[in-house]
Amino acid sequence: MGRPARKLTPDRSARHLFGADLRHRREAAGMTLEKLAEVVCYSRSHLARIETAEHVPPPDLPGRLDEVFGTGEHFVRLYAIARHEVHPEKFRRRMELEARAKAMDEYAGSLVPGILQTEGYARALFRVGNPEASPDEIDEKVSARMSRQLLLRGEAPPYFSVVLDEMVIRRPIGGPTVMRAQLAALAELVDTARTTVQVLPFEHGEHALVSGGTLTLMTLDDDTSVAYVESIATGLLIEDPEAVSAHRRSYDLLRAYALSPRKSAGFIRAVMEAPS
Repeated sequence: MGRPARKLTPDRSARHLFGADLRHRREAAGMTLEKLAEVVCYSRSHLARIETAEHVPPPDLPGRLDEVFGTGEHFVRLYAIARHEVHPEKFRRRMELEARAKAMDEYAGSLVPGILQTEGYARALFRVGNPEASPDEIDEKVSARMSRQLLLRGEAPPYFSVVLDEMVIRRPIGGPTVMRAQLAALAELVDTARTTVQVLPFEHGEHALVSGGTLTLMTLDDDTSVAYVESIATGLLIEDPEAVSAHRRSYDLLRAYALSPRKSAGFIRAVMEAPS
């Protein structure tokens, strides 16, 4: 016997509204969870948890639901709001600004930035970060991280450049297979119309951001700039123009010292092809 249906509370949040509307439209169409699962290629249990707002929807599900129920872009638009709610409150302000960014420049000292991570890479990080987390909890965190990548896949994505410390390329997160897939994903973004990836080699030595973590600089739609500095346990949004300018100078120096996109691509591929 299945568990009783959890009471829906669509007034609590967009995430709850998504689940309540999904159940309403499914039942109105006379569809069981099993039948919907077959159509959208997700498990019954996964869909049940989305209906009860226990899971944030994965990025590709809203479009499939709109096709099934003939709802235009209803679920896609609702998901654009609901997906933010899985992130910690302190991170949501950053995501709001990301959505307004015309250009983003990032430095990463130890890990691939979340917005560029593959599912396997992200999953490995979440597992080691919380060994006691259940598979469902890990799945939800991975879905939330993958949803951030929609920013770079939209109709008018921001220009995105990133400088990666050599450590990011060499540390085998998730093991050889997962890491090769992650490096392959980075290699595809090295030099495109909207993205640039550069590697800062160890031989450069010390620099202003050597303490690790990440720095993100965003140029917004009103031409103002903000910076976001993140370490292991903290994230700091910086909006003071002088402080942002100082971080910009540090980033510009790193970019000048980094390998060119062409050499960075060769570097990444060489690490990919090296024996494990």
